[in-house]
Amino acid sequence: MLTRTDLTTKMHAVAGSAPMRWRISDGLVPYEQAIEEMEREVAAIAAGEADELVWLLEHPPLYTAGTSADSADLIEPNRFPVFATGRGGEYTYHGPGQRVVYVMLDLKRRRQDVRAYVAALEEVIIRTLDKMNVKGERREDRVGVWVRRPEKPLLPDGEVSEDKIAALGIRLRKWVSFHGLSINVDPDLTHFTGIVPCGITQFGVTSLVHLGLLVMMNDVDVFLRESFEEIFGETKNEAGEALCRER
Repeated sequence: MLTRTDLTTKMHAVAGSAPMRWRISDGLVPYEQAIEEMEREVAAIAAGEADELVWLLEHPPLYTAGTSADSADLIEPNRFPVFATGRGGEYTYHGPGQRVVYVMLDLKRRRQDVRAYVAALEEVIIRTLDKMNVKGERREDRVGVWVRRPEKPLLPDGEVSEDKIAALGIRLRKWVSFHGLSINVDPDLTHFTGIVPCGITQFGVTSLVHLGLLVMMNDVDVFLRESFEEIFGETKNEAGEALCRER
């Protein structure tokens, strides 16, 4: 079996497909409302009533539990709201300063290959980071994107320490994807201490700003869009829905 690194990550839609809608929501979108919106969009895309959608947003502080989450990994259950979600994976944190990207694509128009799709999302992140001179890497034994931290103590096995900078968790319904990825731009990293992120104890969590980059969310969004178009094809602008938001 090919590793994710060896898989072809280009997943452009078949000829004649409409561009993906590109939506950026301002403010903090409540998680429950984001899930309701995704459910509506996925149903419409599966029915052929809507074009594919890439939705960029931020959430207020919260934890989500994927389908593989172990309750022992929720260290501080009363710290922030906790939501059970249908995506793959374990516990993760979302909050201000983190760019969440919900990706709703019809893989029947692209490639019906879940591993290739995960590799493609990882490649989007890796290319986005590369545009900011950050080397992100995938690991076959753990999903997400990682950065080496040679300035930190070596791991017990003598390997260089690594921190997670981006997470992935997806779900498919009728071959339409939802949920997606998150990149740590400038979140409060102490908020991750309430969980064991993705069930992994031996590695840390970092962000672009923590690595020394003076970047704004808008900068990251520009690079994200370029990378999405390289991997998945053309996008078109769409205004965000009128969801209730917080600041």
